[in-house]
Amino acid sequence: MQRKSVVPAWARALLGLVAGGVALGIAQLVAAFVGPETSPVLAVGDATVDLTPAPVKEFAIRTFGESDKAVLVGGVLVVVLFGVAPLIGMLALRRLSYGFAGLAVFGAVGLLAVLTRPEAGVLDVLPTLAGVGAGGCALAWLVRRATGDGDPFHGIDARPPLQPAKVGAPAGGEAGPSSGTSSGTSTGPSGGAGSGPSSGSASGSASGGGGAVERPAVMWVAGEPPAFDRRRLLAGAAGGAVAAGAAYLLGQTLGGRQMVDTARAGVALPGPATPARPIPAGADLRIGGLSPFITPNKDFYRVDTALVVPQVDPGDWTLRIHGMVDRPVEITYADLLRMPLTEADVTLTCVSNEVGGPLAGNARWLGVRMAEVLRQAGLRSGADMLLSTSADGFTCGTPVDVVMDGRDALFAVAMNGEVLPVDHGFPVRQVVPGLYGYVSATKWVVDIKVTRFDRDEAYWTPRGWAAKGPIKTQSRIDVPKAADTLKPGRNTVAGVAWAQHTGVDAVEVRFDGGQWRQAKLAEVPGPDTWRQWSIDWDARPGEHRIEVRATDASGYIQTDDFAPVAPDGATGWHTITVNVV
Repeated sequence: MQRKSVVPAWARALLGLVAGGVALGIAQLVAAFVGPETSPVLAVGDATVDLTPAPVKEFAIRTFGESDKAVLVGGVLVVVLFGVAPLIGMLALRRLSYGFAGLAVFGAVGLLAVLTRPEAGVLDVLPTLAGVGAGGCALAWLVRRATGDGDPFHGIDARPPLQPAKVGAPAGGEAGPSSGTSSGTSTGPSGGAGSGPSSGSASGSASGGGGAVERPAVMWVAGEPPAFDRRRLLAGAAGGAVAAGAAYLLGQTLGGRQMVDTARAGVALPGPATPARPIPAGADLRIGGLSPFITPNKDFYRVDTALVVPQVDPGDWTLRIHGMVDRPVEITYADLLRMPLTEADVTLTCVSNEVGGPLAGNARWLGVRMAEVLRQAGLRSGADMLLSTSADGFTCGTPVDVVMDGRDALFAVAMNGEVLPVDHGFPVRQVVPGLYGYVSATKWVVDIKVTRFDRDEAYWTPRGWAAKGPIKTQSRIDVPKAADTLKPGRNTVAGVAWAQHTGVDAVEVRFDGGQWRQAKLAEVPGPDTWRQWSIDWDARPGEHRIEVRATDASGYIQTDDFAPVAPDGATGWHTITVNVV
């Protein structure tokens, strides 16, 4: 009969949970030396991003905003630790080899994700292999602690080899100590007189004197199962959890930005050959709660597919331009800094920005005109797309005509007077006024293929997004916030509006569906930035609805027709409700 386990279910799950944590912690620590992107958790997360349907991605961005990547990584950890790892613990207590097999499957998934990343190398497998090895050692150690000093390789649920019971047969045929009371004789397996082969425990006579008598196979018995040692398991699990957490945090620290930050701090930016126009004194209305004209770098939105921000050494960085060109070009970071630099104020907007959403920001950028670099390569007739690739493998497709029409489309190296932050694309990123970021704003850019839209597709296009993404005229209410409670009397309503590379000519506001009223507009240095606006309102007690719309320099009035962000940007009027009491 198979023996029932004496180890409770919670202990089985705890074994796998701690062993899984150790595996992930060691993998993260080793990845700090091999490369943060080689972490199996992050590699699986990257693969998840690639395989996730577009509506789910939209939901994640809409729900979690810039925290969507942290939520994804946390989700992968939760699935691994609370879904897969407890199952491994249960298998290990049945037979440790089963637990090792579970860890191997878990590792194989991580290896597959790591090795299918762009530019994966042989050494990239080390974090996953080290993690699986450490997890296996932790699992065996914890099983031993949970089951006393027994053999962990068989597991507490496995039937150990049966041992034959040997008894002495006293002279005169006196029954052995384990015999029962039934009588009778039969010829036993060895030719002596004893219990018949079909009997249970029985007494009988034995011929041949006082030698040992081997009981029939059906009477062999197994030893008692090892006792469950709760205290030793909990102590071991606590130690394993501390080790796993320490390894993970140390890996995060060591795998940070120290080397790249040091290189970034050593960059000396040349002055612009073409400075930006001075920002007009009236560009910022300085109203509390209103988005400032220049968005500080620390507050600038970040939306991209990178779970780990690429750490690109500027000394190793090159930009390759090839495809439909007369002369393929490869430019180093030092080459780029020696070229004439242009300074420009440009507002960037994400296509995932909902009406009234926060995914827009304005900055002063410094960089080399993309058109100048492309002219060095010599664009061939018929080319209409620039397929740019990031250091992490992301691609986007930018219309050639937009880049070449004279606007300040840049390979940017600086943002708001400082070297480009790592989060925003250091050492080099693209900035193209008038296009949503998913078709223009490649961060950590390393490759430009000059091609055609009918020959190549960028990352987001096969996922249901439009191949070209001109920014739509939009306006937003920053002050007051939706559901704010205001005092009766004079109140200020203010916000920003944008229509990049066309410019905003007017902003109108209306209250409770009444007449549209013209808002006061701030000054702007050019058509590529957002524009602040404000209007005074004599508020009466009650609940009120406030709407805003913008008119761009071409005369187009922002539509009130609602459209979701996919496939080419949201439309509609930003509307809020406030209470006046």
